[in-house]
Amino acid sequence: MGKGGAARAKGGSGGAGREARATDARATDLTAPGAKLKGVAGGRAALTPELDRIIHERLRLAIVSVLAVNESLSFNELKALLRTTDGNLSVHARKLEDAGYVACTKSFEDRIPRTEYRLTAAGRKALERYLDHMEALIKVARSEK
Repeated sequence: MGKGGAARAKGGSGGAGREARATDARATDLTAPGAKLKGVAGGRAALTPELDRIIHERLRLAIVSVLAVNESLSFNELKALLRTTDGNLSVHARKLEDAGYVACTKSFEDRIPRTEYRLTAAGRKALERYLDHMEALIKVARSEK
């Protein structure tokens, strides 16, 4: 058994702890009265619950945001709007698709391949949760001035 297997067998870092922490973090309500940010070194504050790491990355947040206000967009339209490369857009769109946040439809238009993206219901809900989380973070941070 390798090092990772031994750690998991002993109840170490096999991933279950990360899942438990993520679940606990989502249960924290930042909008509750008296909600606080945990202080860290240097007097800066850090948010206890974790943000949705799938959406939090800059380009993925941009993809989800632009799809939230458009019924669907082609790969080339997204690429132009977000001013990114084919490879970068492709990797991040696939990550969102794997998470179930974005649906991808491939077709041909006059023998030219066309890839369309749209935000799924799960993606819209995840974006709303993310925005609520950020708004709560901002509210708490401003109240600590």
